Amino acid sequence: MELRDLKAFMAVVEHGSFTKAANESFVSQPSLSKSIKKLEDTLHVELLNRSTRHIELTDAGKIVFKQGQKIIRSVQDLHILLDDLLNITTGSIKLGIPPLIGTLFFPEIARKFHQTYPNVHLELVERGAKTVGSLVENGEVDMGIVVLPTDERKFLIHPFVEDQFFVFINESHPLAQQDSIQLQQLKDETFILFAEEFTLHDYVIKSCKSVGFTPVVGYKSSQWDLIVELVSSNLGITLLPYSIAAKQTNGNVKIIPLDNFNMPWRLGIITKKNTYQSYALKQLLQMICMKEEI
Repeated sequence: MELRDLKAFMAVVEHGSFTKAANESFVSQPSLSKSIKKLEDTLHVELLNRSTRHIELTDAGKIVFKQGQKIIRSVQDLHILLDDLLNITTGSIKLGIPPLIGTLFFPEIARKFHQTYPNVHLELVERGAKTVGSLVENGEVDMGIVVLPTDERKFLIHPFVEDQFFVFINESHPLAQQDSIQLQQLKDETFILFAEEFTLHDYVIKSCKSVGFTPVVGYKSSQWDLIVELVSSNLGITLLPYSIAAKQTNGNVKIIPLDNFNMPWRLGIITKKNTYQSYALKQLLQMICMKEEI
């Protein structure tokens, strides 16, 4: 069995189509088909059900795909181990980061790390915080930044940032003149939230329920700047970490602290337990955890 043929099969399954896999792998569709047929001949099994319009794995295909993930990761680890043995700090590190966290912190992280390790490429994978944990667990990214708490049985956790939530509200709103706002005062407001795949969505819902009401959600988005623009258009209010205040410049939006509210936004860096960490990844973790220098 050739590794090239296994990678072709894995690519088709992961992308869900021969066309997408061919584009991402920079090879032709006939070449992918030929590689998969060669793999099937070598293993004496059929891997794909070719009687359907969509990619569908046979039972044998499911086994080969699951074991193929382990094989690919083992080959990647082999290169990392050999690079470390030769003290070569090159290669790439995949970081799983929710879009909001990436916007706030990734540019400075990347800048500082590049100054010290210019030959190490940082690849940003943006997903909702709920998905980032799965990416780390499955070995699809080397590390992730998530909202705490998270599963300590699966991950090594390094506390990163703690921030407080504030009310983002249109300047014409009657509550905008107050020095602080109690969460209960927002029970009749329309909320603008992150979409369900983002931890912040559940966080705000849970916070509101903790003081006795379920928020009415008018709009959802995956982009914090769009959420702020909707607030600017007086279409609702939102709760966001204060870190965003330094990023947003919309004069129509006022940022007001919450009174008697103690549910901080805690971020942590996670890596999978019992997994080899490259020298470059260890240095990145050390740099990020030195928060006073970031």
